[in-house]
Amino acid sequence: MSLGIVIKSPEGIVLAAESRVTLTVNGLNGQPSHMVNFDNATKLFSFKAPHNHIGVVTYGQAAIGQRTAHSFVPEFESTLPNERLTVAEMAQRISNFYMEQWNAVMPQNYIGPEMTFIVAGFNENEPYGRVFLLDLPHRLQPIEQQPSIGDFGITWGGQREIVDRLIQGFDLRVIPIISQILNLNPQQQQQIDIVLKQNLQLPIPLNVMALQDCINLAKLFIRTTIETQELTIGVRGCGGPIEVAVIKREEELKYIKHKSVTA
Repeated sequence: MSLGIVIKSPEGIVLAAESRVTLTVNGLNGQPSHMVNFDNATKLFSFKAPHNHIGVVTYGQAAIGQRTAHSFVPEFESTLPNERLTVAEMAQRISNFYMEQWNAVMPQNYIGPEMTFIVAGFNENEPYGRVFLLDLPHRLQPIEQQPSIGDFGITWGGQREIVDRLIQGFDLRVIPIISQILNLNPQQQQQIDIVLKQNLQLPIPLNVMALQDCINLAKLFIRTTIETQELTIGVRGCGGPIEVAVIKREEELKYIKHKSVTA
């Protein structure tokens, strides 16, 4: 399932992801299926100029057919124009391109986890970054996160249970549990969600945090998730090296932590 985080702050954008891909393998000769992990996948990727002002974090469904999202980057880049795109335009192109790949090989009755993309970067002559979220195969229209120009915040997803508890103060699954016990209607469920967040949310002062603090925060959330999964029972979908990149106004994406090929 993975874990991806993007933080939009006054000093720039931080993108972070771990490197584990979890695949379900069907058993042979009547044997049960089982999960296998690979810990060197790339879930945070960037593009060559003039599109190096944008980065992407992906999580959720690990592959389209037999290929990861990152493996399609060279083909996707070949479709891009030579002029710089806005973040919204890039997000829509990513949605269109990857949905085309999805339709070519994935089953029409697919019911598994969505493949999610967080697309983040800077538009020319704007003071703060832009962040868009889209999900394959159902929510193809990119939705801007923190849409007002001066809004700052954290976008995260995948195996989010630990981060939810740290940031919001509760696991999102608590709302359906309470609703079932008390037979609450949707309006009451929404009210409980609002009240819990107002009273339990971790007070993170993003408006005054330096970019380095945001990097440390993103690493904290991913590292805590990985280490918690190693000590508890459940799907250990997060692991491997943590990758971190930053994008600052009028600067290209820069990797702070990046995997390298070794022998």
